[in-house]
Amino acid sequence: MSLIPLRPVLEAASKYGYAQGAFNVNAVAQAKAVIEVHEMFRSTAILQGADLANGFMGGCVDFMNATLEDKKAGAKNIANAVKKYGESAEIPVVLHLDHGKDMDSCIAAIQGGYTSVMIDGSSLPFEENMELTREVVKYAHARGVSVEGELGVLAGVEDHVFSAASTYTNPLSAVEFVKKTGVDALAISYGTMHGASKGKNVKLRKEIPIAISECLAYEGIFCALVSHGSSTVPGYIVEEINGLGGLLPDTAGISIEELKAAIPCGIRKINVDTDIRLAVTRNMKEFFVKYPEKRNSASVGGIYELLEAKKEQFDPRVFLAPIMHAVMYGEVKDEDTKEILCCIERGVKEAVGTLIVQFGSFGKAPLCEQISLDEMAERYKKEENA
Repeated sequence: MSLIPLRPVLEAASKYGYAQGAFNVNAVAQAKAVIEVHEMFRSTAILQGADLANGFMGGCVDFMNATLEDKKAGAKNIANAVKKYGESAEIPVVLHLDHGKDMDSCIAAIQGGYTSVMIDGSSLPFEENMELTREVVKYAHARGVSVEGELGVLAGVEDHVFSAASTYTNPLSAVEFVKKTGVDALAISYGTMHGASKGKNVKLRKEIPIAISECLAYEGIFCALVSHGSSTVPGYIVEEINGLGGLLPDTAGISIEELKAAIPCGIRKINVDTDIRLAVTRNMKEFFVKYPEKRNSASVGGIYELLEAKKEQFDPRVFLAPIMHAVMYGEVKDEDTKEILCCIERGVKEAVGTLIVQFGSFGKAPLCEQISLDEMAERYKKEENA
């Protein structure tokens, strides 16, 4: 199937009362795995490329310092991979920019082939955030691309997104923000956190999405609510990483029970990144334990060296520099690289498959309207003129 915008996916989730997981990818193998596991569960797939993931996929190993040109190249590489596997899949697929830093990042993603973008102006004053988001909506909707904004601040660290403390989303401000920007989705702060150390036994402020949802319904406005920083950080995977020599103390995620309880309160999209990172890194560590002779491999031995040198890290991007060509383009030149990519794919499927079931999107792909970007652009135009 062709890639579709985010809006019809959110409309189906809202109508039928489930949440759609949204999963970050940083390699062609990860995109392939996310699509395949969603197809297996007959679930619509939302793949996310973060702003700096685009830089990494553009060949910038030092992705924290990626340039706009890196991001442009990476956006095309991610989009090419998603199109390659998504257009042959029997489910709808969305490619969404996660935490777009500015207007240029959003434009780069859209021009590269993304069908949905997030503009993160949450660190700006309310009026500035609203103005920036409105400009992105204007540009994106004219091209049939859906837009997610953010209001409120999540604590924690994810790529260039950092805050020491949370600022909960004000429901009344949220309604004003949606009315004046026209966003399709709104990421809110209600107790989740970025990163792998969210604190134990986190209780989500579910009254916040309830209040926002009820106010939007009263106004007759559609906008789906998004839960960022929602990785569950599976304890068994962390234990396995540490058992393999990793150094990951004090890790804790949002419990499945809390996330599932938030879905009836209006949460329709749940972002997950850390769980995938952990499962992939665990698998690579296991690979070199099981096949010690691969530690001296000309193609993948460098991955082992990085895993050993950076035991406190769990982001696979830190370790994958030796096989960047395969990461960026999916081209496999030898058997050792193929085996590492299989480790990556298995880790992705393990983390993602569980959450497809928990969030309730399995079997729901036929409920999602198939709509092209051109058709969506016409719909946005009619809504604006109504």
